[in-house]
Amino acid sequence: METFINYFETIPSVHRSLILVGGITFFWLLEGAIPLFNFKYNKWKHSFPNLFFTGTTIVINFLLAFLLLKMADWVQENNFGLINSLPKMPLWLYVFLGVFFLDFFGAYLAHFVEHKVKPLWMIHLVHHTDHKVDTTTANRHHPIESIIRFIFTLLGVFLVGAPIAVVMLYQSCSLVLTQFNHANIKMPKKLDKILSYVIVSPDMHKVHHHNLLPYTDSNYGNIFSFWDRVFGTYKELDREKIVYGVDTFPDEEINSNLKELLKQPFQGYRKPTNI
Repeated sequence: METFINYFETIPSVHRSLILVGGITFFWLLEGAIPLFNFKYNKWKHSFPNLFFTGTTIVINFLLAFLLLKMADWVQENNFGLINSLPKMPLWLYVFLGVFFLDFFGAYLAHFVEHKVKPLWMIHLVHHTDHKVDTTTANRHHPIESIIRFIFTLLGVFLVGAPIAVVMLYQSCSLVLTQFNHANIKMPKKLDKILSYVIVSPDMHKVHHHNLLPYTDSNYGNIFSFWDRVFGTYKELDREKIVYGVDTFPDEEINSNLKELLKQPFQGYRKPTNI
Protein backbone atom coordinates (compact mmCIF):
# COMPACT_ATOMS: atom_id res chain seq x y z
CA MET A 1 0.00 0.00 0.00
CA GLU A 2 2.85 2.36 0.82
CA THR A 3 4.41 1.76 -2.61
CA PHE A 4 1.04 2.54 -4.20
CA ILE A 5 0.73 5.81 -2.27
CA ASN A 6 4.33 6.77 -2.97
CA TYR A 7 3.62 6.41 -6.68
CA PHE A 8 0.73 8.87 -6.56
CA GLU A 9 2.74 11.23 -4.39
CA THR A 10 5.14 11.78 -7.28
CA ILE A 11 3.05 10.64 -10.24
CA PRO A 12 4.67 11.96 -13.45
CA SER A 13 2.64 14.31 -15.62
CA VAL A 14 3.02 11.92 -18.54
CA HIS A 15 1.32 9.18 -16.51
CA ARG A 16 -1.59 11.48 -15.70
CA SER A 17 -1.86 12.30 -19.39
CA LEU A 18 -1.90 8.58 -20.21
CA ILE A 19 -4.80 8.07 -17.80
CA LEU A 20 -6.74 10.81 -19.59
CA VAL A 21 -5.95 9.74 -23.16
CA GLY A 22 -6.13 6.04 -22.35
CA GLY A 23 -9.54 6.44 -20.71
CA ILE A 24 -11.01 8.41 -23.60
CA THR A 25 -9.59 5.94 -26.13
CA PHE A 26 -10.83 2.87 -24.24
CA PHE A 27 -14.38 4.11 -23.73
CA TRP A 28 -14.49 5.59 -27.26
CA LEU A 29 -13.80 2.10 -28.66
CA LEU A 30 -16.21 0.49 -26.21
CA GLU A 31 -18.95 2.87 -27.32
CA GLY A 32 -18.53 1.56 -30.85
CA ALA A 33 -18.85 -2.04 -29.70
CA ILE A 34 -21.77 -1.79 -27.25
CA PRO A 35 -23.51 1.59 -27.72
CA LEU A 36 -26.44 2.57 -25.52
CA PHE A 37 -27.85 4.84 -28.24
CA ASN A 38 -27.03 4.44 -31.93
CA PHE A 39 -26.35 8.11 -32.57
CA LYS A 40 -26.43 9.20 -36.20
CA TYR A 41 -23.53 11.60 -35.98
CA ASN A 42 -20.00 12.35 -37.05
CA LYS A 43 -18.24 11.39 -33.84
CA TRP A 44 -15.11 13.41 -34.56
CA LYS A 45 -17.12 16.53 -35.37
CA HIS A 46 -19.19 16.06 -32.21
CA SER A 47 -16.07 15.60 -30.10
CA PHE A 48 -14.30 18.77 -31.26
CA PRO A 49 -15.81 21.25 -28.76
CA ASN A 50 -15.72 18.63 -26.01
CA LEU A 51 -12.03 17.92 -26.56
CA PHE A 52 -11.35 21.66 -26.76
CA PHE A 53 -12.88 22.08 -23.30
CA THR A 54 -10.91 19.07 -22.09
CA GLY A 55 -7.79 20.91 -23.18
CA THR A 56 -8.74 24.14 -21.40
CA THR A 57 -9.47 22.15 -18.23
CA ILE A 58 -6.01 20.55 -18.41
CA VAL A 59 -4.32 23.92 -18.87
CA ILE A 60 -6.22 25.55 -15.98
CA ASN A 61 -5.53 22.66 -13.62
CA PHE A 62 -1.86 22.65 -14.63
CA LEU A 63 -1.48 26.39 -14.01
CA LEU A 64 -3.19 26.17 -10.60
CA ALA A 65 -1.66 22.86 -9.50
CA PHE A 66 0.88 24.59 -7.25
CA LEU A 67 -2.02 25.75 -5.03
CA LEU A 68 -3.11 22.15 -4.47
CA LEU A 69 0.45 21.19 -3.60
CA LYS A 70 0.83 24.10 -1.19
CA MET A 71 -2.50 23.34 0.49
CA ALA A 72 -1.78 19.61 0.78
CA ASP A 73 1.63 20.34 2.31
CA TRP A 74 0.12 22.85 4.75
CA VAL A 75 -2.59 20.53 6.10
CA GLN A 76 0.00 17.80 6.62
CA GLU A 77 2.49 20.07 8.35
CA ASN A 78 -0.23 21.37 10.66
CA ASN A 79 -2.06 18.05 11.09
CA PHE A 80 -5.20 19.83 9.98
CA GLY A 81 -8.41 18.47 8.47
CA LEU A 82 -11.04 15.81 8.97
CA ILE A 83 -9.02 12.67 8.31
CA ASN A 84 -6.12 13.94 10.42
CA SER A 85 -8.42 14.46 13.42
CA LEU A 86 -9.66 10.85 13.41
CA PRO A 87 -8.14 8.11 15.57
CA LYS A 88 -5.13 6.26 14.15
CA MET A 89 -6.23 3.85 11.41
CA PRO A 90 -4.76 1.53 8.79
CA LEU A 91 -3.23 3.32 5.81
CA TRP A 92 -5.76 1.86 3.36
CA LEU A 93 -8.66 3.25 5.39
CA TYR A 94 -6.98 6.65 5.71
CA VAL A 95 -6.54 6.79 1.93
CA PHE A 96 -10.08 5.59 1.24
CA LEU A 97 -11.62 8.20 3.55
CA GLY A 98 -9.50 10.89 1.95
CA VAL A 99 -10.78 10.02 -1.53
CA PHE A 100 -14.31 9.52 -0.19
CA PHE A 101 -14.57 12.99 1.36
CA LEU A 102 -12.72 14.72 -1.49
CA ASP A 103 -15.39 13.27 -3.77
CA PHE A 104 -18.01 15.04 -1.68
CA PHE A 105 -16.40 18.49 -1.75
CA GLY A 106 -14.76 18.37 -5.17
CA ALA A 107 -17.60 16.69 -7.06
CA TYR A 108 -20.95 16.30 -5.31
CA LEU A 109 -21.06 19.64 -3.45
CA ALA A 110 -19.61 21.61 -6.37
CA HIS A 111 -22.09 20.04 -8.75
CA PHE A 112 -25.06 20.59 -6.42
CA VAL A 113 -24.21 24.27 -5.95
CA GLU A 114 -23.80 24.79 -9.69
CA HIS A 115 -27.36 23.61 -10.22
CA LYS A 116 -28.84 25.72 -7.44
CA VAL A 117 -27.13 29.09 -8.01
CA LYS A 118 -28.40 30.63 -11.26
CA PRO A 119 -25.17 32.34 -12.44
CA LEU A 120 -23.26 29.12 -11.79
CA TRP A 121 -25.93 27.10 -13.58
CA MET A 122 -25.45 29.27 -16.67
CA ILE A 123 -21.75 28.38 -16.61
CA HIS A 124 -22.40 24.69 -15.96
CA LEU A 125 -25.02 24.70 -18.71
CA VAL A 126 -22.31 24.11 -21.32
CA HIS A 127 -21.85 20.61 -19.92
CA HIS A 128 -25.57 19.85 -20.18
CA THR A 129 -26.26 21.16 -23.68
CA ASP A 130 -24.61 18.15 -25.31
CA HIS A 131 -27.38 16.33 -27.18
CA LYS A 132 -25.31 13.19 -27.72
CA VAL A 133 -23.68 12.33 -24.42
CA ASP A 134 -20.61 10.14 -24.77
CA THR A 135 -17.24 9.77 -23.08
CA THR A 136 -15.99 13.06 -24.57
CA THR A 137 -18.81 14.87 -22.75
CA ALA A 138 -17.11 14.05 -19.44
CA ASN A 139 -14.82 17.08 -19.53
CA ARG A 140 -17.05 19.43 -21.52
CA HIS A 141 -16.73 22.26 -19.00
CA HIS A 142 -16.51 25.96 -19.77
CA PRO A 143 -13.12 27.37 -18.63
CA ILE A 144 -14.88 29.37 -15.90
CA GLU A 145 -16.39 26.16 -14.54
CA SER A 146 -12.96 24.52 -14.53
CA ILE A 147 -11.82 27.30 -12.19
CA ILE A 148 -14.91 26.90 -10.00
CA ARG A 149 -14.40 23.15 -9.75
CA PHE A 150 -10.75 23.73 -8.85
CA ILE A 151 -11.76 26.05 -6.01
CA PHE A 152 -14.09 23.41 -4.58
CA THR A 153 -11.33 20.80 -4.82
CA LEU A 154 -8.94 23.16 -3.04
CA LEU A 155 -11.57 23.68 -0.32
CA GLY A 156 -11.89 19.91 -0.07
CA VAL A 157 -8.15 19.43 0.42
CA PHE A 158 -8.23 22.06 3.18
CA LEU A 159 -11.21 20.61 5.05
CA VAL A 160 -10.38 16.95 4.52
CA GLY A 161 -6.68 17.38 5.26
CA ALA A 162 -5.62 15.24 2.32
CA PRO A 163 -1.93 14.76 1.50
CA ILE A 164 -0.88 15.25 -2.11
CA ALA A 165 -0.76 11.49 -2.79
CA VAL A 166 -4.44 11.16 -1.86
CA VAL A 167 -5.29 14.25 -3.92
CA MET A 168 -3.60 12.79 -7.00
CA LEU A 169 -5.29 9.42 -6.44
CA TYR A 170 -8.66 11.16 -6.10
CA GLN A 171 -8.18 13.15 -9.29
CA SER A 172 -7.15 10.02 -11.21
CA CYS A 173 -10.19 8.08 -9.96
CA SER A 174 -12.45 11.03 -10.69
CA LEU A 175 -11.15 11.29 -14.24
CA VAL A 176 -11.69 7.62 -15.06
CA LEU A 177 -15.10 7.42 -13.37
CA THR A 178 -16.44 10.51 -15.17
CA GLN A 179 -15.32 9.08 -18.52
CA PHE A 180 -16.98 5.77 -17.58
CA ASN A 181 -20.33 7.14 -16.42
CA HIS A 182 -20.66 9.50 -19.40
CA ALA A 183 -19.71 6.83 -21.94
CA ASN A 184 -22.40 5.83 -24.41
CA ILE A 185 -22.20 2.16 -23.42
CA LYS A 186 -24.98 -0.33 -22.85
CA MET A 187 -24.33 -2.44 -19.78
CA PRO A 188 -26.70 -5.16 -18.53
CA LYS A 189 -29.28 -3.35 -16.40
CA LYS A 190 -28.75 -5.63 -13.40
CA LEU A 191 -24.99 -5.09 -13.47
CA ASP A 192 -25.44 -1.33 -13.81
CA LYS A 193 -27.87 -1.35 -10.88
CA ILE A 194 -25.48 -3.34 -8.68
CA LEU A 195 -22.62 -0.97 -9.49
CA SER A 196 -24.84 2.02 -8.69
CA TYR A 197 -25.03 0.99 -5.03
CA VAL A 198 -21.32 1.81 -4.72
CA ILE A 199 -20.20 3.98 -7.62
CA VAL A 200 -21.93 6.28 -10.09
CA SER A 201 -22.82 3.95 -12.96
CA PRO A 202 -23.57 4.98 -16.57
CA ASP A 203 -27.35 4.55 -16.25
CA MET A 204 -27.38 6.45 -12.98
CA HIS A 205 -25.52 9.43 -14.38
CA LYS A 206 -27.40 9.49 -17.68
CA VAL A 207 -30.54 10.36 -15.69
CA HIS A 208 -28.78 13.59 -14.69
CA HIS A 209 -28.43 14.48 -18.38
CA HIS A 210 -32.16 14.18 -19.10
CA ASN A 211 -33.45 17.45 -20.51
CA LEU A 212 -36.20 18.05 -17.95
CA LEU A 213 -36.50 18.64 -14.24
CA PRO A 214 -36.56 17.04 -11.72
CA TYR A 215 -34.14 14.58 -13.32
CA THR A 216 -31.61 17.25 -14.32
CA ASP A 217 -31.37 18.17 -10.63
CA SER A 218 -30.47 14.69 -9.42
CA ASN A 219 -27.58 12.21 -9.32
CA TYR A 220 -24.84 14.79 -8.81
CA GLY A 221 -22.17 12.33 -7.73
CA ASN A 222 -19.06 11.44 -9.68
CA ILE A 223 -17.25 8.56 -7.96
CA PHE A 224 -19.45 7.36 -5.11
CA SER A 225 -23.24 7.10 -5.32
CA PHE A 226 -23.51 7.33 -1.52
CA TRP A 227 -23.81 11.12 -1.48
CA ASP A 228 -26.90 11.21 -3.70
CA ARG A 229 -28.57 8.49 -1.70
CA VAL A 230 -27.89 10.02 1.71
CA PHE A 231 -28.86 13.57 0.68
CA GLY A 232 -32.01 12.52 -1.17
CA THR A 233 -30.89 13.60 -4.65
CA TYR A 234 -30.93 10.11 -6.15
CA LYS A 235 -33.46 9.44 -8.93
CA GLU A 236 -34.12 6.68 -11.42
CA LEU A 237 -35.44 6.87 -14.98
CA ASP A 238 -35.52 4.10 -17.54
CA ARG A 239 -32.61 4.69 -19.88
CA GLU A 240 -34.81 4.30 -22.97
CA LYS A 241 -36.78 7.38 -21.85
CA ILE A 242 -33.79 9.68 -21.46
CA VAL A 243 -33.58 12.68 -23.78
CA TYR A 244 -30.26 14.52 -23.62
CA GLY A 245 -29.85 18.29 -23.54
CA VAL A 246 -31.60 21.12 -21.69
CA ASP A 247 -35.21 22.11 -22.38
CA THR A 248 -34.44 25.84 -22.28
CA PHE A 249 -31.57 25.61 -24.79
CA PRO A 250 -32.92 23.13 -27.35
CA ASP A 251 -31.02 24.14 -30.50
CA GLU A 252 -28.54 21.33 -31.16
CA GLU A 253 -26.73 23.22 -33.92
CA ILE A 254 -26.00 26.15 -31.62
CA ASN A 255 -25.08 23.79 -28.80
CA SER A 256 -22.51 22.11 -31.04
CA ASN A 257 -20.79 25.35 -32.01
CA LEU A 258 -17.69 26.15 -29.98
CA LYS A 259 -18.06 29.92 -30.35
CA GLU A 260 -21.68 29.76 -29.15
CA LEU A 261 -20.74 27.51 -26.22
CA LEU A 262 -18.08 29.95 -25.05
CA LYS A 263 -20.75 32.68 -25.00
CA GLN A 264 -23.46 30.50 -23.45
CA PRO A 265 -22.80 31.40 -19.77
CA PHE A 266 -23.37 35.09 -20.52
CA GLN A 267 -26.87 34.68 -21.92
CA GLY A 268 -29.88 35.38 -19.74
CA TYR A 269 -31.26 32.75 -17.40
CA ARG A 270 -34.24 30.88 -18.82
CA LYS A 271 -36.86 29.35 -16.55
CA PRO A 272 -37.37 25.58 -17.02
CA THR A 273 -40.34 24.81 -19.23
CA ASN A 274 -42.01 22.38 -16.82
CA ILE A 275 -42.16 24.74 -13.82
